[in-house]
Amino acid sequence: MLSPKKVKHRKVQKGRMRGKAYRGNALHFGDFGLLATECGWITSRQIEAARIALTRHVKRSGRVWIAIFPDKPLCKKPAETRMGKGKGNPEEWVAVVKPGRVLYEMEGVSLETAREAFRLAAHKLPLATKFLSRSHSDEA
Repeated sequence: MLSPKKVKHRKVQKGRMRGKAYRGNALHFGDFGLLATECGWITSRQIEAARIALTRHVKRSGRVWIAIFPDKPLCKKPAETRMGKGKGNPEEWVAVVKPGRVLYEMEGVSLETAREAFRLAAHKLPLATKFLSRSHSDEA
């Protein structure tokens, strides 16, 4: 699972996910990509599950880049605990994703293979996504 080695603050506030992604919204490494069309949190487990789905479908022939990293700690209080007594302990790590953010990139496979691989990976993620290819991103 992905998690940061060191963070400035152990616990962070929830924050807001307003606006669009102005960074990480274009293909930089691969020919194909998976673009988020809505905002949300993606846990490190979901990132890993989608990565495994991608690499299994292409039978390790192409090259895959993960363009997001879970650097936000998600805190939870134990079950059946009374209110108060401070914030819960960090339980898992999430990546904050805004609309327009490229999540994964891939190269070295055909268009049909990449489209199907990203479709399988999108089923593992909690938000709506869109397939992106280098030829379409040059026009936009």
